[in-house]
Amino acid sequence: MASFGERVVGALRLDANTFEEIERDPTAIGQAVGVIALAAVSTGLGNIFWGGITGVLSNTIISLISYGVWAVMVWLIGTKLMPDPATKADLPETFRVIGFAAAPGILGIVTIIPILGWLLMFVLWFWSIAAMVVAVKAVLDYPDYTKPAIVVLIAFAIQFVVSMMLMAMAFGTAMIGGMMQPS
Repeated sequence: MASFGERVVGALRLDANTFEEIERDPTAIGQAVGVIALAAVSTGLGNIFWGGITGVLSNTIISLISYGVWAVMVWLIGTKLMPDPATKADLPETFRVIGFAAAPGILGIVTIIPILGWLLMFVLWFWSIAAMVVAVKAVLDYPDYTKPAIVVLIAFAIQFVVSMMLMAMAFGTAMIGGMMQPS
């Protein structure tokens, strides 16, 4: 069994065998949450000039919720709407594998680099999408990458809407809190 670090590196390398191993290891749920949290904190630190420490904390919470939503959507779409004959996955397996697909976000702190940060953010974003497609192929036992790509895009659209709603609520709460401060 691979160590946490080896699994993160395997996920970064888009290694399907790594995702298969994570799928089979029920004890990896904490590691998956750790990857999501590390990615969220790293990305938050990369954007610290925009949101400060509060932004890093809210980004971490929103990321954990968003990845939970993404995992549920991948599981529902993949096992209920678009299953293959070989598809059999439960929600905990799906969450573990989806969590490790967040591994490219661990490098999110590089987005702090002026001017270049936006480009690096897009590179990490596409890398994460690629990791997600490999992860979905592994967890849902699809024979090729067509269905995983479709599942990821549909689930991403839903997760994106949920994330935007959560960020709007967080921003609204911060704005109202700021208005309530005595002058």
